[in-house]
Amino acid sequence: MNTQMFAHEAVRRNLDTLTARGVRFVEPGEGYLACGWIGKGRLAESDEIVAAAESALHAADPGGPLKGQRVLVTAGPTYEDVDPVRYIGNRSSGRMGFALAAEAARRGAEVTLVAGPTALEPPSVQDVVRVRSAEEMHGAVMARASRMQVIVMAAAVADYTPERRAPQKVAKVDDTLTLVLKRTPDILGDLGHRRLTSGRGPLLVGFAAETEDVVARAAAKRERKHVDLIVANDVSSHDAGFDVDVNAVTMVGPDGAESVPLQSKARIAAIILDRVERLVTAREIGKTPGLQA
Repeated sequence: MNTQMFAHEAVRRNLDTLTARGVRFVEPGEGYLACGWIGKGRLAESDEIVAAAESALHAADPGGPLKGQRVLVTAGPTYEDVDPVRYIGNRSSGRMGFALAAEAARRGAEVTLVAGPTALEPPSVQDVVRVRSAEEMHGAVMARASRMQVIVMAAAVADYTPERRAPQKVAKVDDTLTLVLKRTPDILGDLGHRRLTSGRGPLLVGFAAETEDVVARAAAKRERKHVDLIVANDVSSHDAGFDVDVNAVTMVGPDGAESVPLQSKARIAAIILDRVERLVTAREIGKTPGLQA
């Protein structure tokens, strides 16, 4: 197709929807197009199509470290209600978490997806649990955590929620309005603490959305919350992170930081789960301790 058609927002969103459902794509090639333009839109070469088909056939019978593993993924924002009409939320679309859930399922995992409010259609996984608030997500995750072998906390969970939810719509009266907020339950922190005190538990992957000192803050979060891997991204960038189809991240683990350049969230998900599979394998053969302090 024409380059501009391929890059059009409507086409990209439809491709993103299909990716979330588990569809794989052979990317078009670049060069002279039938319309006379030069750019991306050519039919892929035969060897690329064959390679993609072979890869799909291999994925249909996955035999990697995640096959048969019980994996829980959280995705999307949480909405903290102020009254029956208004809420405090954020710009997370759920795309990153949905891509991770879809990729884990493709690798043979038994995936439970805990999703906050999002307009996206969820991928085909074993179980989808819909929640709204941080408290609801905390309850859903903690109730299932003991049965899981891997938990990936990709959701953008609110840090604060209104201390009291007004039973009726708050009327517009004064020039200013004061809201008293309280901390929400720390899901990742509670998972790490539970694992630390019990001596056992799932492999834990957290996300850190930052606007400055991204790697340093991610490393500090990993240590503080006792998790195995933190995936950090700079959400101040307009072309990556929240509510777009691409992302660039840095994975911070026990052996340092690894940067992953800007690319589709589906591809980012695959790279993250490659790292998770290495951690799973290391755990199983005893190369690393079950807990990361």
